[in-house]
Amino acid sequence: MGRIVTTLTLAGLVTGLAALPVAAQQTAGKVAFINSRLVLASAPGYAKAESLYTGEVASFRLEVQKMQASLDSSVQAFQQSSVVLSPSARTAKQKDLEAQQQRLEARMQELQEKAVQRERDLLEPIQQRVTSIVEGVRAAGGYAMIFDVGVQSSGIVAADRSLDLTQKVIDQLKAGGGS
Repeated sequence: MGRIVTTLTLAGLVTGLAALPVAAQQTAGKVAFINSRLVLASAPGYAKAESLYTGEVASFRLEVQKMQASLDSSVQAFQQSSVVLSPSARTAKQKDLEAQQQRLEARMQELQEKAVQRERDLLEPIQQRVTSIVEGVRAAGGYAMIFDVGVQSSGIVAADRSLDLTQKVIDQLKAGGGS
């Protein structure tokens, strides 16, 4: 049963591929690449955004370092005085230290999220502009796809939407019952 469905699905995919627009078939082999890191670094406003971000992140690091130093100092004071503390006082002080550690971790998480959001806020307009230009170059040059060699995990920066067969595959999967 699985073989029949696979065969029918493959036959349907081949039929779907044959139905691609002629323009898509003609540009299917034309590809190019960019190094997005170089493009982004050359974009107007990028150096200013990077400098602003670096300064803000440095202030976040300084805040965390101060909090960590305070915690370290409290732990050291506790270790020196724990011998003379009563069991209940020792337990209370340990709870205080745990709470201080939790506040530090929470603040670190908050600052990390703030840094990520700030980076997004600063870079998004620049990235949108770069993406728009890459898409314009792709369309004007008749490229089906433009690959990015500047990012290891990425790959495709822009592609002709008429080459996206995702919805056709989904439709055929639904028509086949998904089994």
